Amino acid sequence: MSAVSPAPPPTPVDSPVDAGLLPLTAEVRPEGLVVGGVLLEQIARRHGTPLFVYDEEHLRRRCREAVAAFGRGNVAYASKAFLCTAMARLAAEEGLLLDVASGGELRTALHAGVEPDRIVLHGNNKDDAELRTAMSAGVRHIVVDSFDELERIERLHHVEGLPPARIRVRVAPGVAAGAHQAIQTGGHDSKFGFGLADGAARAAVRRARASSAVRLEGVHAHVGSQVLDPAELADGAAAMARFAVDSEVAGLTVGGGLGVAYVGGQSAPSFAVWAEKVRAAVRGAGWTGEVGVEPGRSIVARAGLTLYRVGTVKRIPDVRTYVSVDGGMSDNLRPALYEARYEAFLPRCPEAVRPQRARLVGKHCESGDVIIDDAALPEDLRVGDLLATPVTGAYGYAMASNYNKLPRPAVVFVRDGRARLVVRRETEYDLLRLDVAAEEAEPAPRGEPVAPREAVRS
Repeated sequence: MSAVSPAPPPTPVDSPVDAGLLPLTAEVRPEGLVVGGVLLEQIARRHGTPLFVYDEEHLRRRCREAVAAFGRGNVAYASKAFLCTAMARLAAEEGLLLDVASGGELRTALHAGVEPDRIVLHGNNKDDAELRTAMSAGVRHIVVDSFDELERIERLHHVEGLPPARIRVRVAPGVAAGAHQAIQTGGHDSKFGFGLADGAARAAVRRARASSAVRLEGVHAHVGSQVLDPAELADGAAAMARFAVDSEVAGLTVGGGLGVAYVGGQSAPSFAVWAEKVRAAVRGAGWTGEVGVEPGRSIVARAGLTLYRVGTVKRIPDVRTYVSVDGGMSDNLRPALYEARYEAFLPRCPEAVRPQRARLVGKHCESGDVIIDDAALPEDLRVGDLLATPVTGAYGYAMASNYNKLPRPAVVFVRDGRARLVVRRETEYDLLRLDVAAEEAEPAPRGEPVAPREAVRS
């Protein structure tokens, strides 16, 4: 079975944006597109652009659908897709656990008031500080990824007296799924987990059982991301279930990876279909217990969209048209990283046909700063227009950077006619806060005078 989802057909040149790509509360009014009861043009005027806008009702519905499909206590939101304190609180309120993959994500979840017993810590190279925080706080469990990590946990327990850690052992089951090689994580050649084929996973289970520093609670795997065929996820689940039964562990987590539609012509399975396929697979492998999952993208992707202002329209005869916006790869790295595809539309006329073809680009000093290589756009697009790219709620803000010293965008949640700022826009002052000024730098060695600031040249 192929691990790569088939590419959708190209968007017809006379087609408006597919309504299935928009947030669930999106509605078209005479003045333009409204999400969460708020006009997108109004949000952009108030909060500026680039801007991430999330439909809060959409987020909550997706959380509830996941819990309904897999059961309360069995769904952990994969916060790497998008995390801020507001999102952490929302997921917890809707009955989800939180899957965090770094000390920073862990700190954010704790700051949001999420109970430690509802937090799961991931990561292939957790350092002492991350493990110390997790063990001290008493997180639900740590997903252990290597023998070196087991040794660090044992040292923290025996030397520093930290309580034993509840753990699940991450396994690379030899099943790789996902729309791009960079997001296929469960194969034999992976930086994640203990290999099943080479016996490392069995050795890790034995080691964990023999250690007084850990409490083995189960096994875990994640085979890939942006998977549109749930049978691929079921294959990984079956392999893990067989291993879990053979290892006589109490818990089984089969990760996330459910994909979403990014462009017209794509479709994605529901949580209910995913759950049906996974349950059938694990039962066929002899597993009779509960199954944990970790959706991220499928919770937040379609709930979010990015708003930009068009700054330049450059038509090169017999070549192409370039449309430049005020963001780019610093707020959406996925096209450059994974060749990810998106669509675009004008919120002032979301039902307009889009016969114009253009390369939608950002403002960075990179030729590869391309958001959509061959975007379908309305013929009357002009400088100053508000432009939106839908389905950017996952791995947009989460991967945002300050490349070219661009401040990261703000994030707004909309619901019931109200726009709520949940992450403020960075300022240029924020960009300088971590810089160490010349007079604050480490003193020069004796005999080497420091040049006056005005004398320093780049």
